[in-house]
Amino acid sequence: MTSAPALLTLLQAWPEAPSVPAPSDAGDCDALVKAAVRHGLAGFVEHALAKAGWTLTPDAAALLSREARMSAARGMRVRSLLSRSLAALAGLGVTPVLLKGYGLARRLYPEPLHRATNDVDLLVPRARMLCAVHALEGMGLTTQAGDVDRDDAHHVELTGPDGMVELHYRALAGYGQALEGDALVARAEDATLDGHPVRYLCAEDEAVYLSLHASNHLLQRLAWLFDLKLLARAHPRLDWDRVVTRARQTGLPYLVWYAWDAAHRLLDAPVPAWVLKALAPPRWQRALALRLFSGPRLVGAELAKNKPAWVAAKLALAPRARPMVRYALRRLRGLRPPVGTGAEPGAPRPVRSPAGRR
Repeated sequence: MTSAPALLTLLQAWPEAPSVPAPSDAGDCDALVKAAVRHGLAGFVEHALAKAGWTLTPDAAALLSREARMSAARGMRVRSLLSRSLAALAGLGVTPVLLKGYGLARRLYPEPLHRATNDVDLLVPRARMLCAVHALEGMGLTTQAGDVDRDDAHHVELTGPDGMVELHYRALAGYGQALEGDALVARAEDATLDGHPVRYLCAEDEAVYLSLHASNHLLQRLAWLFDLKLLARAHPRLDWDRVVTRARQTGLPYLVWYAWDAAHRLLDAPVPAWVLKALAPPRWQRALALRLFSGPRLVGAELAKNKPAWVAAKLALAPRARPMVRYALRRLRGLRPPVGTGAEPGAPRPVRSPAGRR
């Protein structure tokens, strides 16, 4: 057994134990562990191996345990940063929507630290963006330079010794288009996390958002596909009609298909066939996606290692060519300063109000 099917077999079989034996070769065991780490699932894989009764070679087991502990330690730091951020925002009456990360793992995984997370992603209404930035700056975070009025911008980054907070006013921007945040915030559901008031996307919006995020990054982390499987299992009454409608409303339904198709095909995510048919791109893009997003290629994260292939894949899989080309041209123009500005390539630009275009 090679490392690729071993990792996929664990994720596909979950929550049941795989019906096949564990890898026994030292090289396969080592490769399985490295793949689990690469995809942000070291903690979960350690848990799944124990449940399945799979044993690795001593060296591979020690490496997995060490990586799982390191991932958990990073997760604890993120959890602390999240808690302090929520407290700071609550002081100004702002209750953010938690995107991905610790809040998602808390709801879907056996243990939230089983899923690697490196930063805090918060979505707030556009009208509360500036006061939210000030609240986070008040706890010692520094706002990174950037122009939030750009069409392809969607968040402000704030960093400090304990990590980074991405404060979103759009849920995401990709393929030359953006998923605005205010409608998602309006439909979000109230909850609590470690005693703090928070909000989460409603299940249908989360099914769309998580798939868009995964496809925007060309599915190069299997944790993102596994999130979709766990989300669908956690919501057996998910309104798939509403998922299809909202996916189409984003203007990016093909991106939703890429992620859910791969999650279904590789991990046995429970998505109805009619949903995939309703969201499917043209036949040639489906064929390309099947090739680019095969199990071995995703386990190896091949596109993440090859920038030209990455760019080519993004262009080929784009649901609309014109916005993607405009976005690419903007990025190219951004490499050199406008005439008369005196700015150097890559020089920071001041953060401007996200309340509207000027």
